[in-house]
Amino acid sequence: MTRATAFFLFGIVALGSLSFMPKPKDKRVRVLIHTNLGDIKVVLYDETPLHRDNFIKLVKAGTYDSTLFHRVISEFMIQGGDPDSKKAQPGVMLGNGNVGYTVPAEFNPKLFHKRGVLAAARMSDEVNPKKESSGCQFYIVQGKVYNDSTLKTVDDRINTPIKQQIFMDLINRPENASLRAAFMRNQVNGNGDSLQILSKQVNPMIDAEFAKAPHHTFTPEQIEAYKTVGGVPHLDGNYTVFGEVISGFEVIDKIAATPRNQFDRPNTDIRMTMKIVKK
Repeated sequence: MTRATAFFLFGIVALGSLSFMPKPKDKRVRVLIHTNLGDIKVVLYDETPLHRDNFIKLVKAGTYDSTLFHRVISEFMIQGGDPDSKKAQPGVMLGNGNVGYTVPAEFNPKLFHKRGVLAAARMSDEVNPKKESSGCQFYIVQGKVYNDSTLKTVDDRINTPIKQQIFMDLINRPENASLRAAFMRNQVNGNGDSLQILSKQVNPMIDAEFAKAPHHTFTPEQIEAYKTVGGVPHLDGNYTVFGEVISGFEVIDKIAATPRNQFDRPNTDIRMTMKIVKK
């Protein structure tokens, strides 16, 4: 056997041994959410360490044990984690309970609201401009499947405030004083036809500025997910996503389909317990 032949055979053996090497172990923390409708298992993202560590702390402390999924909306999400739900009277509105602190937002464009993700609830922007998360309340996305047309509608809705601000900046420029006066005059007079003509005049200017400004656009990964497994795309960038379901999707569907009252609370309590699991 020549040296070249021996080296070639060694290479084949080496490559063959590599194919049998075990895959790197997923060391991310897993949590089992047990409910009276079945079990949901989630994995926590290492990319959101503040939310991951806080959730682990609360699970270990038993904070979630005996709490309810107190708000469920089909094709949207199921929400839980309100400490006040442990001893709540039937039918009362829930969702204002807390553990006395918030968690700073951890937005990551790679972590978005596809079906099955675990995310943190929070107070509205009016009282929470930094979009900090509730210290305990969370939701799991059920969502729905989108197509190109419906995704464009969502994209346009998300970008509307940006275009509105661009419009205001444009008409308030000194060189556009006559345009501003025309808009104000026709608004006061309620002249819709003239306002449409003015809008057609200014829209190209808005589009040009919009193209240069930071704005929302779906990534190829988001588009693929929302068109296949589904989700809730309009929540992206507004609520921190910090984990995802790895088993129990059918339980999410059961909970989301539960009959509920005017507060979106299930008519029959859906109680949970949680524990850390190894796999």
